[in-house]
Amino acid sequence: MRTSVAGAGTDFRLGAQEARPAISSLDPGPGVESHVDAIIAGGELNYKVEKSTANPGANAAMAAPCGVEDRNRTAPVPHCGNRFEFRAVGSSQNCMFPITVCNTIMAAGMSELSAKIEGGMSHRDAVAALYKDNRSVIFTGNGYSAEWPIEAKKRGLPNLNTTPLAVGQFATPKNKKLFAEMGIFSEQECEARQNVMFENYNTTVKTEAETLVQMIETGIIPACATDHKKFAENEKLKDYMGERAATYKGVKTETDKLKVMISKIPHGNMAKEADYFCNTVKPQMVVIRNLADKAEGLMEKGLYPYPTYEQMLYDHHS
Repeated sequence: MRTSVAGAGTDFRLGAQEARPAISSLDPGPGVESHVDAIIAGGELNYKVEKSTANPGANAAMAAPCGVEDRNRTAPVPHCGNRFEFRAVGSSQNCMFPITVCNTIMAAGMSELSAKIEGGMSHRDAVAALYKDNRSVIFTGNGYSAEWPIEAKKRGLPNLNTTPLAVGQFATPKNKKLFAEMGIFSEQECEARQNVMFENYNTTVKTEAETLVQMIETGIIPACATDHKKFAENEKLKDYMGERAATYKGVKTETDKLKVMISKIPHGNMAKEADYFCNTVKPQMVVIRNLADKAEGLMEKGLYPYPTYEQMLYDHHS
């Protein structure tokens, strides 16, 4: 599931501030979680649903009916009243592949359940065995907490928090066997899709890096030079130079380093190239971004060549 949404864009979201962590888990709600545990322990399958109401806290408003379970927005797959939601598909991503993976998981689960029943197990025992085998994926706590990755590791759940890590797990023997048995992808198709995902990632990050260099060299550096000259050539303003010289020089120095990195991209192996972009190029882009942000806070307001966050958020109101 994590691999099905892997991409350069989702790397900035998954495991960060928005749209679920990179650890794939299921949150059916604490009530269903307790029911699953009861079934594993020998209980019956029947689940009694008791809907409740939410108190609005106002005398003029009536109590509002609410879902049986709370919707956990930190979960990759929460239950949302009448459905399960996979909260990880990127905004520019085609939903076809994630849907294919989810349907394959469902089909594989039903196939396993059917095999147990046809092998002589009762319906109840087959469901209990399936729940027991997959109990580790149920987590109804805070998916953004610092404790969850530690707990997930104990459960054996992978934390594939970058695209190279996630895509690298797609064409494994286990996955190839599953997709082949379900009639979804052949082994060759799994390998081909993995290569396409690597190529998309590499192309996107390279484009972003080259765009960053262009924006710095044609916009930020000229603005820095203009601002620096104003203070350096005026004796009365030299005392106000502050961190300008070091910051502006840093922007140029670190951008030059990024250009060298781009020129040394390893070719011939998609996985190694993706790893290089992820662990060498992207960290350097962050260094430049931080320096550019610092420069924005130092230079004269009218010199900054790009819209600030404040302008993008509020200028349309003026």
